[in-house]
Amino acid sequence: MNWRSVWAIAKKDLKEVRQNKAAWGPGIAVPLIFAILMPLLFIILPQVIPVEDVERELGDIDVMLRSMPPAMQALFEGRSLEQMFVLYMAGFTLAPLFLIMPLMFSTVIGSDSFVGERERKTMEALLYAPTSDIELFLGKVLAAVIPAIGLSWLTYLMYIIVVNVASYPLFGEIWFPLPTWYPLMLWVTPALAVLGISATVLISSRVRTFMEAYQMSASLVILVLGLVIGQVTGVLFLGIGTAMAIGTVIWLVDIALIYVSVKNFKRSALVAKL
Repeated sequence: MNWRSVWAIAKKDLKEVRQNKAAWGPGIAVPLIFAILMPLLFIILPQVIPVEDVERELGDIDVMLRSMPPAMQALFEGRSLEQMFVLYMAGFTLAPLFLIMPLMFSTVIGSDSFVGERERKTMEALLYAPTSDIELFLGKVLAAVIPAIGLSWLTYLMYIIVVNVASYPLFGEIWFPLPTWYPLMLWVTPALAVLGISATVLISSRVRTFMEAYQMSASLVILVLGLVIGQVTGVLFLGIGTAMAIGTVIWLVDIALIYVSVKNFKRSALVAKL
C-alpha cells in the first residue's frame, strides 16, 4: 500500500473540508455550547442561588456518590455545598456529553466524503486516480479523523480553561481535570471518532446526497446517549476502569468495521452511480 497516495487523498479532502461551511458549522457551535456556556451555567448558578436550593439538588448527588469508587468519593469530602454541586456537574455529569463530539464531528466531515465529491462533480477524477480501493478508502477516513479528534481535544482544552478560571473564586485552586477524564478523552474519544468515520465513509459511498449520508450516520450518537443517561441517573459511573473497558470494546468494533468496510468498498459501484 502506498501511504503517499493515502496522505495525498487526505490532504485534498482536508482542504475541501476547510471550505465547507456545513462541515465547520457544528465545529464552531458545539464547542461554544459544551466548553463555555454549559460549564459557566453550572459554575455560576450555585454561587447566585440560595444554599437551600443547592442542598435540594444534592439529593441526586448522594445517589451518584454511593455509586462511585472510594477514591472518587474522597474528592467530595470536606467540600461546601456549592463546591460539591460544581464538582458533580462540571466534573462528572458533563463528561459523557464530550463523547458526542467525536461522533458528531466525524459524521459531519465523513458524510461529505464521497457524496461531496459527487455534488462538486469531482468524483470521476478521483475514481480514476492511480490508487487502490483501500488507499482511497483510508485516505477518506484519515481526512475525517484528524479534524474530528483535533476539534474534540481543542474543545476539551477550552473546557479545562473555562472550568478552572470560572470556579477558581469558589475553590481557590486549579482542580480540573479529574483523573476519570484522561481515559475518556485520550482513549475513548479517538475510538468513537474512528467508529463514526468508518461507518460514515462507507454510508457516504452508497448514498447520493450529503443530507442523506449525514442523517443515516448521525444515528450513531444514540450509542453515546446511553452513557449520558447512565451517568446522569447514577446507573453507570464512567470511572477509569469502565472508560478503559468501553474504549477497548469500541476499538475492537472499529477494527471489525474497517475490515468489513474495506472488503465491501468497491470503486466500480461508485463509477456506476456517476
